[in-house]
Amino acid sequence: MLFRPRRLVRRGCGLSRVWSGRVVTLSRGTAQPAADPYFGMPLWLQVETRHGWLWAYNLEHLDLIRRFVQASLRERAPWYETGPTMTLVARLPAWIKRAKNRDEVLRAVRRIHTSLVAA
Repeated sequence: MLFRPRRLVRRGCGLSRVWSGRVVTLSRGTAQPAADPYFGMPLWLQVETRHGWLWAYNLEHLDLIRRFVQASLRERAPWYETGPTMTLVARLPAWIKRAKNRDEVLRAVRRIHTSLVAA
């Protein structure tokens, strides 16, 4: 599924592209805005915080981040931080996982949701 052909359509300007390559560039870190791994276009679901950029690929991804940050008890699976079976949550940047940043991260998630409603 990772390398199946993809299509990008921007309704506002009429841009249309098809990707059927073999190279996917994933965003690393949160120091800079994230880009789509196939077309290199900036993600819509992202906002800058004082710690870095908070971004998500889709609403389900954003909701997972929100639920994890909001949780008062974060139970870990036995494989949480070992090997290639690391979960998406395990790969979140440390500043997002810190309890002291909970309010700021949740505000950022709300700002992303608000920007969708405004658009």
